This record gives sequence, C-alpha cells and structure tokens, in this order.
Amino acid sequence: MNRQAIFLLFGLTLFFSQVNGQTFRQQFNDFVSKKDTVGQQQLLEKWEKTDSNDPELFVAYFNYYIIKSKQEILSVGQNPKGSNVLQIMSQDTTEKEPIAFMYGDTYYEPNLLSKGFDWIRKGIEKYPNRLDMRFGRIYMFGELEDYENFTKEIIKTLDYSSVNKNKWTWTENKSLDDPNKIMLGSIQNYQIQLYNTENDSLLNNMKDIAETVLKYYPEHIESLSNLSIVYLFQEQYDKALEPLLKAEKINPKDYIILNNIAEAYKNKGDKKKAIKYYELTLKYIDDDEQTKKYIQEQIDGLKSK
Repeated sequence: MNRQAIFLLFGLTLFFSQVNGQTFRQQFNDFVSKKDTVGQQQLLEKWEKTDSNDPELFVAYFNYYIIKSKQEILSVGQNPKGSNVLQIMSQDTTEKEPIAFMYGDTYYEPNLLSKGFDWIRKGIEKYPNRLDMRFGRIYMFGELEDYENFTKEIIKTLDYSSVNKNKWTWTENKSLDDPNKIMLGSIQNYQIQLYNTENDSLLNNMKDIAETVLKYYPEHIESLSNLSIVYLFQEQYDKALEPLLKAEKINPKDYIILNNIAEAYKNKGDKKKAIKYYELTLKYIDDDEQTKKYIQEQIDGLKSK
C-alpha cells in the first residue's frame, strides 16, 4: 500500500501561554531558560521543603531530570539524523559515495531519565486529572522511540477519560476549555507521529489506540480513519471499508474519508465504486491542486481500463 495514496486526518496543535508572576514554577522556568542547572537544583530543594505536594513541583522535577539527562553526542554511522551531516569519503578516490556519515545525536543518561519518569509517575498518581503530566510522559516516550510505553500511556489516558468524564486540568490545575477536543486532538497527533515513522510494525499500535478511542468515542472520525488505514496497509480491504463507511455516514463530505474509500475499492478491484468515490473526493476537496491532479489521474486510469 502506497503511503502517499492514503490520507490522515490531522489533530490539534496546542499552545499554552506561561503564567506571569514569580512563583516557584516561574522561577524554575527562568533558570531553565538560562540553562542554570545549579539554580534549578537549589530552587527545587527549597520548593520541596516549602510545599512537597505542589503538583507543579512534580512537573518541574520531571523537566529537571529530563534536561539533565540529555546529552548531545557525535555519532558515526550509515543512517544520519538531522541537517548537519558530515560525509566520510573513502581514501580510494574512485569511490564516489560516502562510506559513512558523522552527525549529531541525542543520548539520555538512563539513571537521570529514570528519576524524571519516577517524579512524573508520582505526580500522575497524586493528580490523575492533570493532562499535561500525562502528555509530558507520552512525549518523552516518543522522543525515546519507546513506542510500546508511548502506546500504553495513550491508552491509559483514554481509559481514564471515561473515569473522570474528561474533567481534565492543565498547569496550576486550571480547567481546560473543551477538554475532550484537546485530548482527542492531541492523541490524533500522536497517531500521526506513529504513522510518520514509516515503520509497519507500529501499525498495530495505531490500531490499538484507534480501537480504544472508538470504545469510548464511537463517532470519532479520525480514529475510524486510522483503523481503516491499518487494514489498508495489511491489504484487508473489506475490513478497511467497515470503519470508512461508518465515517462517511457521520460526515459524507470528508474528502479524506472519501479518498480512502476509493483506495479500498480500487485495491479490491471494484472499479465502478472506486471511480464513484474518487469523483466524490474531487467534488469536496479543497484547493490542493497537487492532490486534485493525483485524484484525476486515478479516475482517468480506472476509466481507461
């Protein structure tokens, strides 16, 4: 299955502003911006003595240990990361291709990292409604490419949303506007993160997350789409159509859903229905000329057969 042929529905990007005032949290953020780890440590010790149950303390300790554990290193290998890459050429001048690459990489010191995760775990246990704590932990598992725990924590968050009825809070225990939308939008971004790894072994992670979302939110179109995408890649086209056709009933003008229905029918060999849904995709698509061109090529190709 061609990844370029399948469309994902994008989630929500969040931006949260900092709170003014020289609270312990603000002082800590100031030390972080100055990269003053000594100041951070001294403040954390003072903060812990003053109010050891302050939820922001758990977040600050988590950030402190994550920052302290992060090490920038130089690596030599065949799979360079980032934009600053040095090619290592062979002494044999007839060789035109590099024999290796030197590039910057990130390493996290395990003991310090473990301390950070321990603090955020305790924070979540004390304040289970703090969505920022949960997302902080999920984010770090993603950074570490620990997709097993990444997926488990997303599913735990979804399970707990059924317990707390989405009464989520954020920094300083402030309630969120439209917490359901924020949670599901962010989780959709995590699904896109899994998809963008282009690692087919993670398709089942996407499936597990999508099925958990649909367990609690059965009309969540993005998750119906995600579930179908897994089946499309696994060439289970009839299974892919089940969630897609449900999604179409919820929003019959969603061109991403319509395109993926067309892809499923095309791969099943149902030319008539594939053309129908490609034409519907063209009808409702936005001004993306490149995608329109691709869809028209699919229609023309099917009609010429």
